[in-house]
Amino acid sequence: MTRRLVGAIDQGTTSTRFVIFDERGSIVTYHQMEFEQHYPHPGWVEHDPHDLLATAQTCVEHAVRKLESLPDGYKASDIACIGITNQRETTIAWDTETGEPLYPAIVWSDGRTAGTVQALSAKSDKGVKALQSICGLPLTTYFSAVKLRWMLDHVPRVKEALAQGRLRFSTVDTWLIYHLTGGANGGILVTDVTNASRTMLMDIHTLQWSDEAIRFFGFEGIQLAKITPSSKVYGKVANGCLKGIPIAGCLGDQQAALVGQKCFNQGEAKNTYGTGCFMLFNTGSQPVSSKNGLLTTIAYQLGDEAPVYALEGSVAVAGSSIQWLRDNLGLIGDAKEVNTLASQVSDTAGVYFVTAFTGLFAPYWRPDARGTICGITQFTTRSHIARATLEAACYQSKAILDAMNEDAGTPLRSLKVDGGMSNSDLTMQIQSDILGIQVDRPAMRETTALGSAIAAGLAVGVWKDIHALDNVNTENRTLFTSQIDADKRKELYSGWEKAVQRAFGWATDVEA
Repeated sequence: MTRRLVGAIDQGTTSTRFVIFDERGSIVTYHQMEFEQHYPHPGWVEHDPHDLLATAQTCVEHAVRKLESLPDGYKASDIACIGITNQRETTIAWDTETGEPLYPAIVWSDGRTAGTVQALSAKSDKGVKALQSICGLPLTTYFSAVKLRWMLDHVPRVKEALAQGRLRFSTVDTWLIYHLTGGANGGILVTDVTNASRTMLMDIHTLQWSDEAIRFFGFEGIQLAKITPSSKVYGKVANGCLKGIPIAGCLGDQQAALVGQKCFNQGEAKNTYGTGCFMLFNTGSQPVSSKNGLLTTIAYQLGDEAPVYALEGSVAVAGSSIQWLRDNLGLIGDAKEVNTLASQVSDTAGVYFVTAFTGLFAPYWRPDARGTICGITQFTTRSHIARATLEAACYQSKAILDAMNEDAGTPLRSLKVDGGMSNSDLTMQIQSDILGIQVDRPAMRETTALGSAIAAGLAVGVWKDIHALDNVNTENRTLFTSQIDADKRKELYSGWEKAVQRAFGWATDVEA
C-alpha cells in the first residue's frame, strides 16, 4: 500500500521545527531547534536570516533520519510534499545578486519603528489609516513595510541597494522557499497571499502588489516576490534528503493555525498562544473593516478558489513572557515550572502583569506602552507573579474577543485554541473563566504545522478537498467551561483595564 506523508517546516519566532504527518493528521515524527534571539537595544528584536534557513534545513535532515529509523519502514520518498509556515511580518532585506541579507531580520514584535510610524502617518490626512482601505492594516510598528522603511532611513547598505536596483524585500517564507529551491541557482521567488497581506503592500481586494502603497513608502524600484495562492506547487527542494519533493503549501503561521483548526466556515475562530497570541475570525469571502482596532487580513486561498478573509487581533507578548521569567529574571528554571508555580495559588492576590515589552497591539495599538506589574504587596510571591503572567495573555485575548464580537455582531460561543501555552490546563481554564465561553483544545496541538501540511497536501491530492479532512485531528478534544460568574469576571477584568492604563506612556522614543 502506498503511504503518503506530508511534511511541514514551521519556522517560528523562537524555534524552527519540521513535522511529518500521516493522512489522518497524526504526527509521525518531528525535530525542533531553538535559535538565538538578538536584542541590540531596548525594544529591538532581530534574527540572523541564515539561522532561520539553517535550522529549517537541519530540522528536515534530523526528522527524516528519525522517520527512516522507525520500525514502520518509512522512507523519505513516502513524503509526498512539504508545506511551509512562518513568522509573518519579520522583514528581510537582501541582495538580488548574491542572495545575501543586507541587515539582520527585523522581527515582527520589534518596536524601533515608532518614529517611522509617526513620520509616515503625517504624510496623510488619514493618519495611521492612510492605507487601510487598500491593505486592511493601520500604520504601526508591526508590519513589514514600516520595518523596511526604517532600514532605508538608517542602514546605508540597504539604501544603496535600492538605488542600484539590487534590493529584494521579503518575509521569511520567500527567503526559505528561494533557498530551498536552489537559491542563486534557480531559486523560486514567491510569497503566498497570507504573508503578502501582512506587508502593507498588497491590495487585499485584488491580491496584487499595490502601486499606491509602494509609492507611499518610497519603495519604487524594489524587487518583490510573485504573489501566489496558499496551496500550490511552487517548486521542488533542490538539495538534501528531500531533493525533488515539491513545496506545495505556504501560509503565515496564524493563518496556518486557522486552517489546521479547520475553521473553514464563516464565524469560526481560533486563538494561538505562541510567542505572541493571535486570534483569527473567519469572515468568509468578503473583507470586513474593523471599527474596533482589529486587522483585516487574508485567511487563506486554496488553489484557484476565491480567497477567504479574516479579522485578527494580535498580542505581542504571550509565551515569550514565560521565557522572560526564565532567562531574564531567573524566576523559574524551566518554562514548565511556571504552571507548577501558578497552580500553588488560587488567584494573583490582586497582581496584574501587563506584558507590553515592545508596546501593546490590538485593540490598544499603543507603542508607547511598556511592561508593568501592578498590585504588588508584601504578600506577593513568585507564584502570584507566575499566575499573573499566564493571566496576561488571557486578559489580552478577552480584549480582542470583545472587539471581534462588536465587529461581527454575533458573539462567539466557542474558541478553538492551540500553541504552547494551550498545553496548560490551568491557563485554558483561566481563559474560559475570563471569556465566559467554551474553550476547545485539540489533542494534537501542532495545528500551525498541520495547516501548512493541509495546504500542501490539497495541492498534490493527498486530500481531495477540505471535506476529506473531516476526520483529521478530531479525537480527544478537551473542552473547558467557565467556573466563575459574570460579576466576578467583570471585577477581574476591571482590574486588568486599570493596569493597562498604567502601562501607557512609558516609551516616548523607542529609536536609538
